[in-house]
Amino acid sequence: MTAQMRRKAGDKTDSIILALPKGRILPEVMPLLTRAGIRVEPDFDNDRSRKLRFQTNIADLTVVRVRSFDVATFVAFGAAHLGVAGSDVLMEFDYPELYAPIDLGVGRCRIAVAEPRELVASDDPSRWSHVRVATKYPETARRYFAARGVQAECIALSGAMELAPQLGLCTRIVDLVQTGATLKANGLAEIETIAEVSARLVVNRTALKLHPEAIGELVTRIQEAVDAA
Repeated sequence: MTAQMRRKAGDKTDSIILALPKGRILPEVMPLLTRAGIRVEPDFDNDRSRKLRFQTNIADLTVVRVRSFDVATFVAFGAAHLGVAGSDVLMEFDYPELYAPIDLGVGRCRIAVAEPRELVASDDPSRWSHVRVATKYPETARRYFAARGVQAECIALSGAMELAPQLGLCTRIVDLVQTGATLKANGLAEIETIAEVSARLVVNRTALKLHPEAIGELVTRIQEAVDAA
């Protein structure tokens, strides 16, 4: 254990903060952290707990649990030193302050374009000049369509994307797809894949310069855990 990691747990000034995402990725991430020798206090697994910050078995490492879409922002602005974020989030915000050294190989899914099934037979995406989509990835969608010469009108929604075509808000959506079951249940069909997605370890570049030994050791531990998976 390095000298930086031996400091008292109560010394918050030099504590390294790891931001973890709530939701679907977390159950896949925790076994990796366990293999890396990082164990979070039992209250982390207590569904009734209202705590958002947790101690670990490493004296100078604390964990915060935040919305998956917020991890990149916490790390980019220095509120956390490193974190776990989906590559979809990294694409959307494109923070230059972030360094993503490890693909964790979990949380695999894709960002896709979908439309009502009844349109698929008559639709030709290669002929699109303008699209109106509902999405929580407006920047990613605009860049994707712009690269194809398509003007995209993006309506930002944070959830229930599949309702947008049904209620006349738009014809198509851009959203995360894992199995496609939710699309199918709501009468939609996936027609294009924008990007494959997986969870990444992200590090604040300035924090890495300020704490190279402590953060470097954590990155090495996690890389070894991924390699051993």
